[in-house]
Amino acid sequence: MCFYNQKRFSCGDWSWTSFAHRCNYEYRTGETCGMRLVNVTEFETTQCRLCEKIDTKLRRRSAETERLSRWRREGGTLVASMERSHKLITELDKEIRQLQWEREERRNALNSR
Repeated sequence: MCFYNQKRFSCGDWSWTSFAHRCNYEYRTGETCGMRLVNVTEFETTQCRLCEKIDTKLRRRSAETERLSRWRREGGTLVASMERSHKLITELDKEIRQLQWEREERRNALNSR
């Protein structure tokens, strides 16, 4: 039951930060007992790393979708570019799903403890 500081992000996720102080159960110098308790929670206005990556990919996907629909409206003379854009959107969808899965797995792992 050693105490650590915690960082809580605006998206609801959290992470451990610095070691705060040792409990009475660990008698060896420089060692911790392995059980972590929250000492102080620091609130961040930013999102966690995974949420930032997801937001970035969603913005990129949105821009690519807008570009593709503009090319279709203006007349599809850029067929190769349209195909490449469609493949990029598909790849971004796959990456977004993977990141969302990682975020849910992390949250489920933390909730099951």
